[in-house]
Amino acid sequence: MSEKRDYYEVLGVERDASEADIKKAYRKQALENHPDRNAGDDEAEQRFKQAAEAYDILRDAEKRAQYDRFGHQAFGPGGQYGGQSFSNMEDIFSAFGDIFGAGGGGGGGIFGDLFGGGRGQRSGPRRGRDLKIVLELTLEEIDEGVEKTVALKRTEHCEPCKGTGCKPGTGRKSCATCGGRGQVARNAGFFTMASTCPTCRGAGDSIESPCDKCHGDGSVGKRSEIKIQIPAGIEEGVRMRVAGEGDAGPPGAGRGDLYCFVREKEHAVFQRSGPDLLTEVPFSFGQLALGDKVEIPTLRGTVEMTVPAGTQTGKVFRLRGQGLPRFEGRGRGDQLVRVFVEVPSKLTDRQRELLEEFDEVELEKAGGRSFFDKILNYFGS
Repeated sequence: MSEKRDYYEVLGVERDASEADIKKAYRKQALENHPDRNAGDDEAEQRFKQAAEAYDILRDAEKRAQYDRFGHQAFGPGGQYGGQSFSNMEDIFSAFGDIFGAGGGGGGGIFGDLFGGGRGQRSGPRRGRDLKIVLELTLEEIDEGVEKTVALKRTEHCEPCKGTGCKPGTGRKSCATCGGRGQVARNAGFFTMASTCPTCRGAGDSIESPCDKCHGDGSVGKRSEIKIQIPAGIEEGVRMRVAGEGDAGPPGAGRGDLYCFVREKEHAVFQRSGPDLLTEVPFSFGQLALGDKVEIPTLRGTVEMTVPAGTQTGKVFRLRGQGLPRFEGRGRGDQLVRVFVEVPSKLTDRQRELLEEFDEVELEKAGGRSFFDKILNYFGS
């Protein structure tokens, strides 16, 4: 099953399905294909993972809009632009356990009730926390694509204790209440109810002598610089996932991810509409009336544009291929140039004389009726 199926098809919903319908469909799929209910069934496990991946995209309005527009390509290889990559079952339970009730962190709620809390006992330590930042980009950076270096504070393993939280030469002792499992279980009729151990609070063990540097946390805050490659044409609001650049997890667990939300800086000349750029350029009355050839600024220099004689103010010209790269990677957008008459705020005596003469000629040409007279005549006044 190497090719990705349509997410709506995976959940069995229409493309205009509501958020509630999508949530209901995922809940049904997850219960039917839960690994504890289908032990040893690899196909059921794959369906379970596909449903979780589909739900991760379609439950989020921004990611759903990107998927509707670009399909799987919007998220790049391995879900680079917002898709969540679930490498194992525990990632899924951690992300979506809350949809079935309390206990989202470890597969509690209805999963814990139906399947004896088996997924609450994690097969390994949980990976580090995900981090989020906002990347502010100029249109020039979006046009070219850019590598950004960002500074952030994240947790790293404490060096003296190697992330264990224990003073060097000491260790941890198993919790006597839960026997190191982190949970205690009790029978409730047909079901086995599992809950967090009240003594160790789910850790399964405790530290005898805390590390002097991290005071038992196993991690310390540290400022780091991360290089992030921004693709050309990226759009406002897109979420990029940089795998493994979040907080450090406990020993034996991977790092969290870094999520970067794109925000465009306001430009002094251009406005963006998808891959197209919009700009307004002032002209004199003479240029529009007589026609002219002018140099128009673009993001990559200037190009010559011909303005025909008799061009009216507000006319929009299209410069093909002078916009931004299309985010899905097929060519460039256009630059739209709206022309308008720039009226001088001050006139010389000669300019005033010429304009008055021009106005008289226009009045004679119109048979002595001004434009306003024509408007009044049109309405029967």
